[in-house]
Amino acid sequence: MSAHTTAPCYAIIGAGPMGLAAARNLQRAGLDFVGLELHDDVGGLWDIDNPHSTMYESAHLISSRRMTEFVEFPMADGAAAYPHHREVRSYLAAYADHFGLRDHFEFGTRVVAMVPDGDGWLLTTETTEGRRERWFDGVLIASGTLHRPHRPELPGSFAGELLHSSDYRTPEVFAGKRVLIVGCGNSGADIAVDAVHRAASVDLSVRRGYHFLPKFVAGRPIDTLGGALPLPRAVKQRVDAALVRAVAGRPSDFGLPDPDYRLYESHPVINSLVLHHLGHGDITARRDVADIDGHTVHFADGECGDYDLVLLATGYELDYPYVDRAELNWPEEADAPRLYLNVFHPERDNLFMMGMVEAAGLGWEGRNQQARLVAGYLRHRLAGTAAADAFDRTKRVHATERVDGGYDYLQLARMAYYVNKAAYLDAVAGHLTDLDPDLAPRPAAYAAAPLDGVTR
Repeated sequence: MSAHTTAPCYAIIGAGPMGLAAARNLQRAGLDFVGLELHDDVGGLWDIDNPHSTMYESAHLISSRRMTEFVEFPMADGAAAYPHHREVRSYLAAYADHFGLRDHFEFGTRVVAMVPDGDGWLLTTETTEGRRERWFDGVLIASGTLHRPHRPELPGSFAGELLHSSDYRTPEVFAGKRVLIVGCGNSGADIAVDAVHRAASVDLSVRRGYHFLPKFVAGRPIDTLGGALPLPRAVKQRVDAALVRAVAGRPSDFGLPDPDYRLYESHPVINSLVLHHLGHGDITARRDVADIDGHTVHFADGECGDYDLVLLATGYELDYPYVDRAELNWPEEADAPRLYLNVFHPERDNLFMMGMVEAAGLGWEGRNQQARLVAGYLRHRLAGTAAADAFDRTKRVHATERVDGGYDYLQLARMAYYVNKAAYLDAVAGHLTDLDPDLAPRPAAYAAAPLDGVTR
Protein backbone atom coordinates (compact mmCIF):
# COMPACT_ATOMS: atom_id res chain seq x y z
CA MET A 1 0.00 0.00 0.00
CA SER A 2 1.45 3.39 -0.87
CA ALA A 3 1.54 6.49 1.27
CA HIS A 4 -1.21 9.04 0.86
CA THR A 5 -0.41 12.34 -0.80
CA THR A 6 -2.14 14.60 1.74
CA ALA A 7 -0.50 16.13 4.80
CA PRO A 8 1.17 13.50 7.01
CA CYS A 9 -1.09 11.91 9.58
CA TYR A 10 -0.01 10.07 12.72
CA ALA A 11 -1.78 7.53 14.92
CA ILE A 12 -1.79 7.81 18.70
CA ILE A 13 -2.72 4.57 20.45
CA GLY A 14 -4.33 5.22 23.82
CA ALA A 15 -6.16 8.11 25.53
CA GLY A 16 -4.71 7.91 29.02
CA PRO A 17 -2.49 10.68 30.41
CA MET A 18 0.32 9.90 27.97
CA GLY A 19 -1.95 9.62 24.96
CA LEU A 20 -3.55 12.95 25.84
CA ALA A 21 -0.14 14.58 26.24
CA ALA A 22 0.93 13.20 22.88
CA ALA A 23 -2.26 14.53 21.28
CA ARG A 24 -1.84 17.94 22.86
CA ASN A 25 1.71 18.28 21.60
CA LEU A 26 0.97 17.14 18.05
CA GLN A 27 -1.90 19.61 18.09
CA ARG A 28 0.43 22.34 19.34
CA ALA A 29 2.92 21.51 16.56
CA GLY A 30 0.20 21.71 13.90
CA LEU A 31 0.50 18.03 13.00
CA ASP A 32 -2.46 15.92 11.89
CA PHE A 33 -3.25 12.85 13.98
CA VAL A 34 -5.92 10.31 14.85
CA GLY A 35 -6.26 8.93 18.37
CA LEU A 36 -7.35 5.30 18.78
CA GLU A 37 -8.79 4.33 22.17
CA LEU A 38 -10.22 0.98 23.21
CA HIS A 39 -12.52 2.44 25.88
CA ASP A 40 -15.38 4.86 25.27
CA ASP A 41 -13.74 7.81 27.02
CA VAL A 42 -10.41 9.37 27.95
CA GLY A 43 -8.51 8.64 31.16
CA GLY A 44 -6.98 5.23 30.58
CA LEU A 45 -6.52 3.20 33.75
CA TRP A 46 -7.62 6.21 35.84
CA ASP A 47 -11.18 5.56 34.67
CA ILE A 48 -12.25 2.75 36.98
CA ASP A 49 -15.33 2.23 34.81
CA ASN A 50 -13.06 1.30 31.94
CA PRO A 51 -13.29 -2.51 31.82
CA HIS A 52 -9.59 -2.60 30.96
CA SER A 53 -8.57 -0.51 33.95
CA THR A 54 -6.54 -2.02 36.79
CA MET A 55 -7.65 0.70 39.23
CA TYR A 56 -9.05 -0.09 42.69
CA GLU A 57 -11.56 1.99 44.61
CA SER A 58 -9.21 3.34 47.30
CA ALA A 59 -6.42 4.37 44.90
CA HIS A 60 -4.97 7.87 45.00
CA LEU A 61 -2.05 9.47 43.23
CA ILE A 62 1.24 8.37 44.75
CA SER A 63 2.94 11.62 43.83
CA SER A 64 1.38 14.90 44.92
CA ARG A 65 -0.84 16.86 42.55
CA ARG A 66 1.67 19.69 42.04
CA MET A 67 4.40 17.21 41.10
CA THR A 68 2.05 15.27 38.81
CA GLU A 69 -0.10 17.79 36.92
CA PHE A 70 0.48 19.18 33.46
CA VAL A 71 2.07 22.59 33.98
CA GLU A 72 -0.08 24.34 31.36
CA PHE A 73 -3.25 22.94 32.97
CA PRO A 74 -2.84 22.91 36.78
CA MET A 75 -5.17 20.96 39.03
CA ALA A 76 -7.61 23.07 41.04
CA ASP A 77 -6.20 24.68 44.16
CA GLY A 78 -8.89 22.98 46.22
CA ALA A 79 -7.91 19.48 45.08
CA ALA A 80 -6.43 17.08 47.60
CA ALA A 81 -2.65 16.90 47.92
CA TYR A 82 -2.92 13.29 46.70
CA PRO A 83 -6.15 13.20 44.68
CA HIS A 84 -8.46 10.19 44.58
CA HIS A 85 -8.64 8.37 41.26
CA ARG A 86 -12.06 9.85 40.51
CA GLU A 87 -10.62 13.36 40.90
CA VAL A 88 -7.81 12.36 38.57
CA ARG A 89 -10.28 11.02 36.03
CA SER A 90 -12.22 14.31 36.13
CA TYR A 91 -8.98 16.26 35.73
CA LEU A 92 -7.95 14.29 32.65
CA ALA A 93 -11.42 14.72 31.15
CA ALA A 94 -11.22 18.46 31.77
CA TYR A 95 -7.75 18.57 30.17
CA ALA A 96 -9.08 16.82 27.08
CA ASP A 97 -12.07 19.16 26.88
CA HIS A 98 -10.02 22.31 27.45
CA PHE A 99 -7.74 21.58 24.51
CA GLY A 100 -10.42 20.01 22.31
CA LEU A 101 -8.68 16.65 22.17
CA ARG A 102 -11.74 14.37 22.22
CA ASP A 103 -12.60 15.27 18.65
CA HIS A 104 -9.33 13.73 17.50
CA PHE A 105 -9.99 10.33 19.12
CA GLU A 106 -11.95 7.36 17.84
CA PHE A 107 -13.31 5.60 20.91
CA GLY A 108 -14.32 1.98 21.16
CA THR A 109 -11.50 1.17 18.76
CA ARG A 110 -9.05 -1.64 19.38
CA VAL A 111 -5.73 -1.81 17.54
CA VAL A 112 -5.28 -5.47 16.65
CA ALA A 113 -2.26 -5.27 14.35
CA MET A 114 0.46 -2.84 13.42
CA VAL A 115 3.03 -3.60 10.71
CA PRO A 116 5.53 -1.45 8.80
CA ASP A 117 4.40 -0.65 5.27
CA GLY A 118 6.64 1.39 3.00
CA ASP A 119 7.39 4.72 4.64
CA GLY A 120 4.69 4.28 7.24
CA TRP A 121 2.60 1.82 9.23
CA LEU A 122 -0.47 -0.21 8.38
CA LEU A 123 -2.80 -0.47 11.34
CA THR A 124 -5.70 -2.89 11.64
CA THR A 125 -8.39 -1.66 14.00
CA GLU A 126 -11.55 -3.29 15.27
CA THR A 127 -14.85 -1.76 16.38
CA THR A 128 -18.35 -3.10 16.84
CA GLU A 129 -18.80 -2.50 13.12
CA GLY A 130 -15.91 -4.75 12.13
CA ARG A 131 -12.26 -4.46 11.12
CA ARG A 132 -10.57 -1.74 9.12
CA GLU A 133 -7.07 -1.19 7.72
CA ARG A 134 -5.50 2.26 7.60
CA TRP A 135 -2.11 3.66 6.69
CA PHE A 136 -0.34 6.24 8.86
CA ASP A 137 2.91 8.12 8.42
CA GLY A 138 3.90 7.29 11.97
CA VAL A 139 2.66 5.82 15.23
CA LEU A 140 2.91 7.05 18.80
CA ILE A 141 2.28 4.10 21.12
CA ALA A 142 0.71 5.35 24.36
CA SER A 143 -1.24 2.30 25.49
CA GLY A 144 0.44 2.13 28.89
CA THR A 145 2.61 -0.21 30.92
CA LEU A 146 0.13 -1.56 33.49
CA HIS A 147 -2.08 -3.93 31.54
CA ARG A 148 -0.57 -7.41 31.57
CA PRO A 149 -0.41 -8.75 35.15
CA HIS A 150 2.73 -10.54 36.22
CA ARG A 151 1.48 -13.77 37.78
CA PRO A 152 4.46 -15.75 39.10
CA GLU A 153 3.98 -19.46 39.53
CA LEU A 154 3.58 -20.25 43.21
CA PRO A 155 5.22 -23.34 44.70
CA GLY A 156 2.65 -26.00 45.60
CA SER A 157 -1.10 -25.78 45.25
CA PHE A 158 -3.39 -23.29 46.99
CA ALA A 159 -6.92 -24.45 47.84
CA GLY A 160 -8.36 -21.00 48.52
CA GLU A 161 -9.08 -17.96 46.38
CA LEU A 162 -6.19 -16.59 44.32
CA LEU A 163 -6.32 -13.05 42.91
CA HIS A 164 -3.94 -10.59 41.30
CA SER A 165 -4.02 -6.93 42.29
CA SER A 166 -5.35 -6.20 38.79
CA ASP A 167 -8.50 -8.11 39.78
CA TYR A 168 -9.00 -6.08 42.95
CA ARG A 169 -11.59 -3.32 43.19
CA THR A 170 -13.08 -3.04 46.71
CA PRO A 171 -12.15 -4.41 50.16
CA GLU A 172 -15.44 -6.29 50.50
CA VAL A 173 -13.65 -9.22 48.86
CA PHE A 174 -11.66 -9.63 52.10
CA ALA A 175 -14.61 -9.73 54.49
CA GLY A 176 -14.01 -12.26 57.28
CA LYS A 177 -11.14 -13.97 55.44
CA ARG A 178 -7.56 -14.81 56.37
CA VAL A 179 -5.65 -12.83 53.76
CA LEU A 180 -2.10 -13.03 52.47
CA ILE A 181 -0.78 -10.23 50.26
CA VAL A 182 2.28 -11.32 48.25
CA GLY A 183 4.43 -8.37 47.28
CA CYS A 184 4.82 -4.93 48.79
CA GLY A 185 5.00 -2.39 46.02
CA ASN A 186 2.76 0.65 46.21
CA SER A 187 -0.37 -1.27 45.23
CA GLY A 188 0.42 -4.13 47.60
CA ALA A 189 0.83 -1.71 50.50
CA ASP A 190 -2.40 0.10 49.63
CA ILE A 191 -4.37 -3.12 49.37
CA ALA A 192 -2.95 -4.52 52.61
CA VAL A 193 -4.17 -1.37 54.38
CA ASP A 194 -7.61 -1.80 52.75
CA ALA A 195 -7.78 -5.41 53.91
CA VAL A 196 -7.16 -4.48 57.56
CA HIS A 197 -10.66 -3.05 57.84
CA ARG A 198 -12.46 -6.13 56.46
CA ALA A 199 -10.35 -9.24 56.86
CA ALA A 200 -10.09 -11.63 59.79
CA SER A 201 -6.30 -11.32 59.48
CA VAL A 202 -3.81 -9.75 57.07
CA ASP A 203 -0.29 -11.00 56.39
CA LEU A 204 2.20 -9.40 54.03
CA SER A 205 4.80 -11.59 52.32
CA VAL A 206 7.92 -9.87 51.00
CA ARG A 207 10.89 -11.36 49.20
CA ARG A 208 13.25 -8.39 49.54
CA GLY A 209 13.51 -5.19 51.48
CA TYR A 210 11.85 -1.93 50.43
CA HIS A 211 12.45 1.71 51.22
CA PHE A 212 9.26 3.18 52.72
CA LEU A 213 8.57 6.91 52.44
CA PRO A 214 5.70 8.68 54.22
CA LYS A 215 3.40 10.77 52.07
CA PHE A 216 3.69 13.80 54.34
CA VAL A 217 6.55 15.36 56.30
CA ALA A 218 5.83 18.44 58.44
CA GLY A 219 2.40 18.65 56.82
CA ARG A 220 3.76 18.83 53.29
CA PRO A 221 3.81 16.18 50.55
CA ILE A 222 7.20 14.54 50.72
CA ASP A 223 7.92 15.02 47.02
CA THR A 224 7.74 18.82 47.41
CA LEU A 225 10.56 18.96 49.96
CA GLY A 226 14.22 19.54 49.31
CA GLY A 227 15.87 20.37 46.03
CA ALA A 228 16.89 23.92 47.00
CA LEU A 229 20.50 22.83 47.35
CA PRO A 230 21.46 20.24 44.72
CA LEU A 231 23.56 17.46 46.21
CA PRO A 232 25.86 14.90 44.62
CA ARG A 233 24.07 11.61 44.06
CA ALA A 234 25.81 9.64 46.82
CA VAL A 235 25.39 12.47 49.33
CA LYS A 236 21.71 12.86 48.42
CA GLN A 237 21.10 9.15 48.94
CA ARG A 238 22.69 9.24 52.41
CA VAL A 239 21.01 12.47 53.49
CA ASP A 240 17.54 11.48 52.26
CA ALA A 241 17.85 7.98 53.73
CA ALA A 242 18.79 9.45 57.10
CA LEU A 243 15.78 11.77 56.97
CA VAL A 244 13.46 8.89 56.10
CA ARG A 245 14.83 6.78 58.98
CA ALA A 246 14.33 9.70 61.36
CA VAL A 247 10.73 10.18 60.27
CA ALA A 248 9.55 6.63 59.54
CA GLY A 249 12.13 4.29 61.09
CA ARG A 250 13.70 1.23 59.50
CA PRO A 251 11.59 -1.52 57.91
CA SER A 252 13.12 -3.98 60.39
CA ASP A 253 11.49 -1.97 63.19
CA PHE A 254 8.21 -3.31 61.82
CA GLY A 255 9.23 -6.90 61.12
CA LEU A 256 10.16 -6.38 57.47
CA PRO A 257 13.61 -6.98 55.97
CA ASP A 258 15.76 -3.90 55.48
CA PRO A 259 16.69 -3.25 51.84
CA ASP A 260 20.19 -4.31 50.78
CA TYR A 261 20.37 -1.47 48.24
CA ARG A 262 20.47 2.29 48.61
CA LEU A 263 17.56 4.71 48.43
CA TYR A 264 16.36 5.49 44.87
CA GLU A 265 17.94 2.35 43.40
CA SER A 266 14.51 0.74 43.22
CA HIS A 267 10.91 1.91 43.26
CA PRO A 268 10.22 3.23 46.81
CA VAL A 269 6.93 2.56 48.56
CA ILE A 270 5.06 5.82 49.26
CA ASN A 271 2.62 4.91 52.01
CA SER A 272 1.93 6.52 55.37
CA LEU A 273 -0.24 3.73 56.75
CA VAL A 274 1.26 0.30 56.05
CA LEU A 275 4.03 0.73 58.66
CA HIS A 276 1.43 2.10 61.08
CA HIS A 277 -0.65 -1.07 60.77
CA LEU A 278 2.41 -3.30 60.95
CA GLY A 279 3.42 -1.55 64.15
CA HIS A 280 -0.06 -2.02 65.61
CA GLY A 281 -0.20 -5.72 64.74
CA ASP A 282 -3.02 -5.25 62.24
CA ILE A 283 -0.69 -6.61 59.53
CA THR A 284 1.83 -9.40 60.12
CA ALA A 285 5.08 -9.36 58.16
CA ARG A 286 6.02 -12.62 56.43
CA ARG A 287 8.98 -13.71 54.36
CA ASP A 288 8.98 -15.13 50.83
CA VAL A 289 6.59 -17.98 50.01
CA ALA A 290 8.46 -21.32 50.02
CA ASP A 291 5.61 -23.82 49.60
CA ILE A 292 1.82 -24.06 49.61
CA ASP A 293 -0.20 -27.06 50.73
CA GLY A 294 -3.94 -26.54 50.56
CA HIS A 295 -4.72 -23.51 52.73
CA THR A 296 -1.34 -23.58 54.47
CA VAL A 297 1.47 -21.38 53.19
CA HIS A 298 5.04 -22.09 54.28
CA PHE A 299 7.51 -19.22 54.31
CA ALA A 300 11.26 -19.08 53.72
CA ASP A 301 12.01 -18.57 57.43
CA GLY A 302 10.24 -21.80 58.41
CA GLU A 303 7.04 -20.15 59.65
CA CYS A 304 3.62 -20.93 58.18
CA GLY A 305 0.08 -19.64 58.15
CA ASP A 306 -3.39 -20.62 56.98
CA TYR A 307 -5.24 -18.44 54.47
CA ASP A 308 -8.52 -18.21 52.64
CA LEU A 309 -7.35 -15.71 50.05
CA VAL A 310 -3.98 -14.95 48.49
CA LEU A 311 -3.61 -11.73 46.51
CA LEU A 312 -0.59 -11.34 44.24
CA ALA A 313 0.63 -7.74 44.24
CA THR A 314 3.40 -8.74 41.86
CA GLY A 315 3.19 -6.00 39.29
CA TYR A 316 2.91 -5.97 35.53
CA GLU A 317 4.86 -6.89 32.41
CA LEU A 318 5.31 -4.69 29.38
CA ASP A 319 2.93 -5.84 26.67
CA TYR A 320 2.17 -4.41 23.24
CA PRO A 321 0.27 -7.35 21.72
CA TYR A 322 -0.59 -5.67 18.44
CA VAL A 323 3.01 -5.26 17.23
CA ASP A 324 5.89 -7.70 16.91
CA ARG A 325 8.63 -7.21 19.50
CA ALA A 326 11.28 -7.04 16.79
CA GLU A 327 9.66 -3.90 15.37
CA LEU A 328 10.22 -2.20 18.74
CA ASN A 329 13.93 -3.05 18.92
CA TRP A 330 13.06 -5.42 21.76
CA PRO A 331 15.43 -8.41 22.00
CA GLU A 332 13.98 -11.62 23.37
CA GLU A 333 16.34 -11.58 26.34
CA ALA A 334 15.51 -7.98 27.29
CA ASP A 335 12.79 -6.86 29.69
CA ALA A 336 12.01 -3.72 27.67
CA PRO A 337 12.54 -2.29 24.19
CA ARG A 338 15.91 -0.61 23.64
CA LEU A 339 15.04 2.90 22.62
CA TYR A 340 16.76 6.25 22.94
CA LEU A 341 15.34 8.08 25.95
CA ASN A 342 12.90 5.13 26.19
CA VAL A 343 11.06 6.69 23.23
CA PHE A 344 12.96 6.79 19.94
CA HIS A 345 13.69 3.76 17.78
CA PRO A 346 17.33 3.85 16.66
CA GLU A 347 16.49 3.31 12.97
CA ARG A 348 12.83 4.15 12.42
CA ASP A 349 11.92 7.84 12.38
CA ASN A 350 8.17 7.17 12.51
CA LEU A 351 7.74 5.05 15.64
CA PHE A 352 7.62 6.39 19.20
CA MET A 353 7.06 4.64 22.52
CA MET A 354 5.24 7.16 24.68
CA GLY A 355 5.21 6.83 28.46
CA MET A 356 7.39 3.73 28.71
CA VAL A 357 9.37 5.51 31.37
CA GLU A 358 9.28 5.47 35.15
CA ALA A 359 11.20 7.71 37.47
CA ALA A 360 10.88 8.98 40.99
CA GLY A 361 9.07 12.30 40.70
CA LEU A 362 8.80 12.50 36.90
CA GLY A 363 5.05 13.14 36.95
CA TRP A 364 2.91 13.76 33.91
CA GLU A 365 4.76 16.96 33.11
CA GLY A 366 7.94 14.97 32.59
CA ARG A 367 6.07 12.78 30.17
CA ASN A 368 4.63 15.90 28.57
CA GLN A 369 8.19 17.09 27.89
CA GLN A 370 8.78 13.73 26.24
CA ALA A 371 5.76 14.31 23.99
CA ARG A 372 6.95 17.81 23.16
CA LEU A 373 10.26 16.39 22.06
CA VAL A 374 8.55 13.89 19.76
CA ALA A 375 6.37 16.63 18.24
CA GLY A 376 9.40 18.86 17.74
CA TYR A 377 11.34 16.03 16.15
CA LEU A 378 8.50 15.24 13.75
CA ARG A 379 8.23 18.87 12.71
CA HIS A 380 11.96 19.02 11.98
CA ARG A 381 11.92 15.62 10.27
CA LEU A 382 9.23 16.82 7.88
CA ALA A 383 11.22 19.96 7.15
CA GLY A 384 14.41 17.95 6.59
CA THR A 385 16.48 20.10 8.93
CA ALA A 386 20.04 19.56 10.09
CA ALA A 387 18.73 19.40 13.65
CA ALA A 388 16.65 16.34 12.77
CA ASP A 389 19.65 14.68 11.09
CA ALA A 390 21.78 15.36 14.16
CA PHE A 391 19.13 13.87 16.42
CA ASP A 392 18.93 10.78 14.21
CA ARG A 393 22.67 10.26 14.61
CA THR A 394 22.36 10.61 18.36
CA LYS A 395 19.52 8.12 18.74
CA ARG A 396 21.29 5.53 16.61
CA VAL A 397 24.47 5.72 18.67
CA HIS A 398 22.94 5.99 22.13
CA ALA A 399 19.76 3.88 21.87
CA THR A 400 20.95 1.25 24.34
CA GLU A 401 22.27 3.70 26.93
CA ARG A 402 20.32 4.11 30.12
CA VAL A 403 19.64 7.56 31.57
CA ASP A 404 20.28 6.51 35.16
CA GLY A 405 22.15 9.54 36.49
CA GLY A 406 24.75 7.21 37.96
CA TYR A 407 22.28 5.28 40.11
CA ASP A 408 22.83 1.53 40.34
CA TYR A 409 19.27 0.32 39.75
CA LEU A 410 18.27 -3.20 40.72
CA GLN A 411 18.31 -5.64 37.82
CA LEU A 412 14.58 -6.34 37.85
CA ALA A 413 12.06 -6.44 35.01
CA ARG A 414 10.04 -3.64 36.58
CA MET A 415 13.14 -1.46 36.69
CA ALA A 416 14.08 -2.05 33.04
CA TYR A 417 12.60 1.27 31.90
CA TYR A 418 13.39 3.25 35.06
CA VAL A 419 15.39 6.47 34.67
CA ASN A 420 16.73 9.22 36.90
CA LYS A 421 14.41 12.21 36.78
CA ALA A 422 17.03 14.95 36.77
CA ALA A 423 19.25 13.28 34.18
CA TYR A 424 16.27 12.42 31.98
CA LEU A 425 14.78 15.91 32.04
CA ASP A 426 18.17 17.43 31.34
CA ALA A 427 18.63 15.16 28.31
CA VAL A 428 15.16 15.98 26.99
CA ALA A 429 15.62 19.70 27.62
CA GLY A 430 18.92 19.67 25.76
CA HIS A 431 17.24 18.31 22.65
CA LEU A 432 14.28 20.64 23.00
CA THR A 433 16.67 23.57 22.73
CA ASP A 434 17.27 22.48 19.14
CA LEU A 435 13.91 20.95 18.25
CA ASP A 436 11.40 23.08 20.17
CA PRO A 437 12.93 26.43 21.13
CA ASP A 438 9.49 27.81 22.07
CA LEU A 439 9.41 25.53 25.10
CA ALA A 440 8.77 27.48 28.28
CA PRO A 441 11.27 26.97 31.11
CA ARG A 442 10.35 24.28 33.61
CA PRO A 443 8.84 25.72 36.80
CA ALA A 444 11.36 25.69 39.66
CA ALA A 445 9.07 23.57 41.84
CA TYR A 446 8.91 20.89 39.17
CA ALA A 447 12.54 21.07 38.03
CA ALA A 448 13.86 20.52 41.55
CA ALA A 449 15.06 17.08 42.61
CA PRO A 450 13.40 16.61 46.02
CA LEU A 451 12.72 13.58 48.14
CA ASP A 452 11.12 11.92 45.18
CA GLY A 453 7.64 10.46 44.92
CA VAL A 454 6.43 8.09 42.25
CA THR A 455 3.64 8.56 39.74
CA ARG A 456 1.33 5.76 38.66
